[in-house]
Amino acid sequence: HVQLVESGGGSVQAEGSLTLSCAASGKIYSSNCMAWFRQAPGKEPERVATIYTNGKTYYADSVKDRFTISQDSAGNMLTLQMTGLKPEDTANYYCAAGYTVLDLPGNEGYCPPTLRGQGTQVTVS
Repeated sequence: HVQLVESGGGSVQAEGSLTLSCAASGKIYSSNCMAWFRQAPGKEPERVATIYTNGKTYYADSVKDRFTISQDSAGNMLTLQMTGLKPEDTANYYCAAGYTVLDLPGNEGYCPPTLRGQGTQVTVS
């Protein structure tokens, strides 16, 4: 039973940086995408960034040019580098693995989770 465990969250001041990591305890089969989501209290989850097995990445407009998603070659570690943090970035960030049809027009960023972690809290003041 594969688990995803996030780390790297914390409290930072505005314009600061954090790097989140998501470690998979084993190989995730039947997955061709991984994504970072975030959820603030009282709000719906927001997909922040997605990376596909074909190397393509997607970013929500709210984080574009500030966040960078990457994955190691083994596919066991997912990273989210966050710079220029804003108070509105405050949320619980969690990673997820999923499966979707690649390169389907209109589905940019789409990665329906089949497995997700518990998350790590990011607070920006």
